Order: sequence, then C-alpha cells, then structure tokens
Amino acid sequence: MSLEFRAAVLRQPGLAQPYANSHPLHIEEVTVSAPHKGEILVRIAAASLCRSDLSVVTGVRAWPLPIIPGHEASGIVEEVGPGVTSVTPGDHVVLVFQPACGVCPDCVSGQAHLCDPGLQANRSGGLLAGGTRLRQGDVDIHHHMGLSAFAEYAVVSEHSIVPLPRDLPLDVGALFGCAVMCGAGTVLNTGNVRPGDSVTIVGAGGVGSSALLGARLAGAEQIIVVDKEPQRLEFAKKIGATDVVLEGPDPALGPVLDLSHGGTDFAFETAGTVEAFETAYGAVHRGGTVVSVGLVNPETPFSLDVASLVTSAKTVKGSYVGSCNPTVHIPKYVALYQSGKFPVEQLISHHLPLDDINTALDRMANNDAVRQIITP
Repeated sequence: MSLEFRAAVLRQPGLAQPYANSHPLHIEEVTVSAPHKGEILVRIAAASLCRSDLSVVTGVRAWPLPIIPGHEASGIVEEVGPGVTSVTPGDHVVLVFQPACGVCPDCVSGQAHLCDPGLQANRSGGLLAGGTRLRQGDVDIHHHMGLSAFAEYAVVSEHSIVPLPRDLPLDVGALFGCAVMCGAGTVLNTGNVRPGDSVTIVGAGGVGSSALLGARLAGAEQIIVVDKEPQRLEFAKKIGATDVVLEGPDPALGPVLDLSHGGTDFAFETAGTVEAFETAYGAVHRGGTVVSVGLVNPETPFSLDVASLVTSAKTVKGSYVGSCNPTVHIPKYVALYQSGKFPVEQLISHHLPLDDINTALDRMANNDAVRQIITP
C-alpha cells in the first residue's frame, strides 16, 4: 500500500538568490511505497536546515535528480516493515544521515560512521537495501542521505534511526541527527578535547555553535570563536565562547595567536571553506591538532607546506559524523541535554512551515540563522 504526501522537490540546482523568488524547492505531491524489509515509515515532526542541504540546492555537491533534500530530522514511527524489531509504531525517533549496515569491517570494529555500504547507498540517492521508494508517476524521486526529510513522511532504513525519549521535544530531537554529532561529536570524539584544553573554532554556524557547546561540555578552558558575521560572534559569546574574533579583510590569525599566547591546543574548522581551514591550521601551536568537519567545494584547490607540517608536528584530521556511533552516542548526548549539562536547544533560531522552505534557504545562505526548524 502506497502513501501520497507533500515534499520539497529539487529538480534544478544552481538557481540564483533570492530563493524565495527562484523557488529551487517546489512543494509537490509524491508517493512512497510501503516500507520494505528492514525499513520504517516515519511521519516527520521536525526537520532542521543544515548548510549541507544548501550545498545540494546550489549544486556545489552533486546528487542524482530529482531529489528531496533534508538530512537532519525527527519524527514518529507510523509503520514498520518485515523484520524490524528496534521500534514500533508510535515511537519517537531521530533520523541519522549515515546508515550503518552493522556487518562491514568498519561497523564491526566500532567505526559505524565509516560504513562504506551506507556511504555508497547515500551517494546513489537510494536506501541501504538498494533503490528508491519515492515516485511521481513513473519517475523515481531520489533520497537525500537516505532520509529526504523536507517532507511530511519518509521511508528510511532501520539503520537510519535512533529511538528518542517520548518526553524529548521533537524540534530539539532533530538536532541530534546532524548538528550535535558533527559539532559536539567532533570535539568530544575526533578531537578528544580534555578539561583545561584551549580550542579555536572557525565558523559559528549551526555545527560550529554545536562544537562550542561540546567544548564547554569537555571542560575547555579557553574557547576562541572566529567568524565573518558580527551577529554570529555575539551568539557565540552568549552560549559560552571566552573570546571571539571577527574575520574581515585582515586575517584573523594574529588576534587568535595573541589571545591564546601562541596558539591553542585544538582548532576546529566548521565553515566549509579553505580559508577557514587555513585559519584553523595556523591557530594551533606546535604539536596541536587541527580537525576539519566543514564540506569544502570538492573543486577547490589547496596546497600544504609538508615541511612545515613535519617541523610543527601538528596533527590534521577529518571528521565525519563526529566520529560517532549514533546508537551509542546519541542516547548519551540526549541524557546530557535532559540533565541540563548540554543546552542544545540554544541552537534553534527559527521555526517555520515547510511551505517557507525557500525563505529558510535564503536565511541560511545569508548567515542569518543558526538552526531553523521546518515543520510539515
């Protein structure tokens, strides 16, 4: 039995701003088939807009078309397919954009964030079991990151969800699917920041702000936040930055080194630009660690002074999904939120309906939001 519902469909990337006028995302009726073996039908309660969604709309990152974007969301289980045992109808869940098959070498070794079958399924625009479940007539509509959350419903793999407590607000719950793992998870897991460490965060959007909360949770003594937008730096101070640096025509590196007396222990690039990575790389002292989590345009050239890397003994890491095992880490982060130690609700800057999704894209592109919650 199939279900018809409203969704935001992208057919042509690269349209010009303002998106409220060009309408890259059209609200259309689509049909989803009943969940197959190991799959779940979820009624979307809240979807959060991430810069990675914007990169789909701009065409910076290529995806099969047409596609329904949206990869950070929460919802309520409506129906389960054969063999599903982890949830039942009525359960609250957070959707996770990196499915973990559970049997590949990376999953077995505890590195679910590196699951290659999950990555390949995402790149194909399909689900972990193969193929798409979304259609308009005879035309397949592709899944974004196995989820396609800018919609009223989604069919997802059982490996793409984590149960949530019933008393957790679902708009907050959506944040745990991407922003929390990619921001705070990167600081806590990939960086392994410890009490008393010093940290620079380059980029104060949703993931950068989540990284800031993660640095506070880790007990970092100094947290320097760098951004080009004054209003973002004001927000960073509000949620716990010890110092902020406005990046303008002049490089921010000098002020960062002055504030940290020669460089911090860690620097996290969360802006998705080579310039931000260069600032992060220069912000750590000799022997420090640089972690990049932002998705830079894959066509952007970059050069690294390898001799300097050797003599400075710096460590450079990439972080995907915050090096998280979602089934293990999300419940821990939710418990920290519920205990009052991890106030991720501060990341929510706007609530708006699905019909205003293009307005939300403009706000994201103009750096006028942290995390916007879309409700179908």
